[in-house]
Amino acid sequence: MQMRLIDFHTHQSPQSNRLYNLPNLDPVSSPFSIGIHPWYLNENWQQQLETIESHLKLPQAFALGEIGFDGIKGPSESIQQAAFQAQADLAKTHELPIILHCVKGLHLLQVYLKKNPDTAPIIWHGWNLKPAIAASLVNYPVYFSFGKQLLYADSNAQNWLKACPMEKIFFETDDSAVAIEEIYQQASVILGRSLEELGALTASNWKTISKKHWYE
Repeated sequence: MQMRLIDFHTHQSPQSNRLYNLPNLDPVSSPFSIGIHPWYLNENWQQQLETIESHLKLPQAFALGEIGFDGIKGPSESIQQAAFQAQADLAKTHELPIILHCVKGLHLLQVYLKKNPDTAPIIWHGWNLKPAIAASLVNYPVYFSFGKQLLYADSNAQNWLKACPMEKIFFETDDSAVAIEEIYQQASVILGRSLEELGALTASNWKTISKKHWYE
């Protein structure tokens, strides 16, 4: 039987092999992530936490996110930091990994990591920054999810994938129309590993950061 390749972050549609990012606070019956994206934070963000936490108790809640930091499109840094801390605390309480959105917000993530060395695992989605930045994060419980940027020659995503510790790797489609198989195929070419090996690798990596099981 052909291995089902897991898509660790997507906006495409809910499926049993996809970690679907909820567009609102309405849960679905397959694996999903839920959280307050920094784009949609406002002064009343705390009012949403009770609903989010109730959904995190559902068996199909696999992660908290996207949450994070955005220096281009988002509220003040103080609001972003407070909202991230509160949601990250929920992730730790419910033993769920975090799906991280981070755009020009590395300094805020670094502050959080130094204050919270025992944080829930963080999957930085859509990684496409310089390998040196990634290397500065590997000693923290930060993981890297690679998406459509792998399809572009000599991208930061390609270059970091070649050097990234194998136990830190995930793959995703995010908001693209690309099939997850295409992402894994490209990674297969870059790393010189079969699709079966990469599928087994990411499934194993997931088991190290989560108690939630796929396809059940």
